[in-house]
Formats: sequence, C-alpha cells, structure tokens
Amino acid sequence: MSPDPIPLRSASTLECRNCGAGAPVDEHFCRQCNRILAVQRFGDYFSFFGVPRRLTLDAADLEQRFRDLSRKFHPDYFYNAAPAERLASLERSSYLNDAYRTLRNPVSRIEHLLAIEGLPPTRHEDSAVKVPPALLEEVFALNEELDEIRELREAGGADTAALAARLASARKPIERKRDEHERDVQELSAKWDAQAEGEPAARKSTLETLRERLLERTYVNNLLAGIEREAQSLKPSSESPEPTAQSPKP
Repeated sequence: MSPDPIPLRSASTLECRNCGAGAPVDEHFCRQCNRILAVQRFGDYFSFFGVPRRLTLDAADLEQRFRDLSRKFHPDYFYNAAPAERLASLERSSYLNDAYRTLRNPVSRIEHLLAIEGLPPTRHEDSAVKVPPALLEEVFALNEELDEIRELREAGGADTAALAARLASARKPIERKRDEHERDVQELSAKWDAQAEGEPAARKSTLETLRERLLERTYVNNLLAGIEREAQSLKPSSESPEPTAQSPKP
C-alpha cells in the first residue's frame, strides 16, 4: 500500500528544514523541534512583528519587539548550529531590520500597508508628473511668482532681500497645504484603524483616499524643495579662496 501523499504547503505556511513540519508563515521557530525557520519574504511586516495591521502603533512597544527579536535571531546564538540555521538567523536578522525601518516611520508604514492591501505604490513619478487637482490653484500662483522672481534675479540689479521676502511669502500657502495634508493623513490613518472590523468596501475607500493624500503630500514637499532651491540661488556665492603664494621663479 502506497504511503499517504505529503500535503501541499500553502502560501501561508513554512516548512521546517530540520524536521519537515509545517508552521504559520509568521512563526519564527518550529513548534516541533524549536529550530529557527528560514524566512520567506512574504511581505507582511505587521505579521512578522506580531502586531495588528494598524497605522497607529506604539513606538515603545515596536522597539521592544524589535530588540527581543534581534536577540532571538542574533547570529552569535547560532555560531555552532547547522549551516541552514546560521543562514536562517542571518536572513531573519536582515528582514527584521527592513521591517523595523519601515514600520517605525509613519509614511513608509502607510506605503507598506497600501502594498500588502493590493493598492498601487505611491511612486515618486506619480506625484511629480501630474498636478493633483486639489493643488491647482496654489501651484498656478506659485509658478507665476517663481517665474517673475527668476526673471528679476537673472536680469540683475534686483534687491535680493526683497526677492527673498517674496519667496518667503510664496512659501506660506504651500506650507499651510503641507500641514493640512499632515492632518488629513493622521485622520485617515485613525479612520482605517477604527475600521478594523468594517466593510471591505469602506476600508478600501479609506486606503484609496489615503494614497491620494500621500501623492499630494509628496507633490507639496517637492514644491517646498523647489522654493528652497530658489532661495539658495538668491544667496551670494561664497568668495573664492585667495590663491596660495607661489615660489618665485629662479
């Protein structure tokens, strides 16, 4: 009689290289033999840390989890282990660092959530090519002001202090938009967290709006960076250092 077929492992399980037992993908050690499991880059950093898929995380708790897992995965503990276990400890340590860097930053945390929820990434080019409709008025006014300031600067003889003051004035409505977007992102993040058990359609709608705000936020930051570059161009260039004395020719 032929032996029973080995059950297929699903995408949500890992197989222990030591004993062949299956384990949930978010487990770090085999439940059967307690050996460290090889990491599969399944991509869910929340699950890897054992925290709910929320956008408001306790920073102290996240750091403590990071430290605890760092100790458990540290390669020093696996110095005399089998090569597969040493490799697994290195892989998990590296993956842990990536996950921690992502989750401790609110913006990268949102971008990660969007990715694992199946939404398109907020790529830089998305926010640089097309002006978000909500910013059309501010962008039009800013571009007009910057063009005029550049013309005056390039023509020469303009009062740089007056141009700098105009730039500072042009910056204010853009900074207000940035602050407005920061508040929107925080409110939408809290809304997502409150919808943990809500309707899938409502949760997806919240994420789509959050993605739009992130794109607009990036566009606003690009505008502020452009204003800063223009402000730097108004500053007098540093004087060239005096030439060093050369030895007289014989």
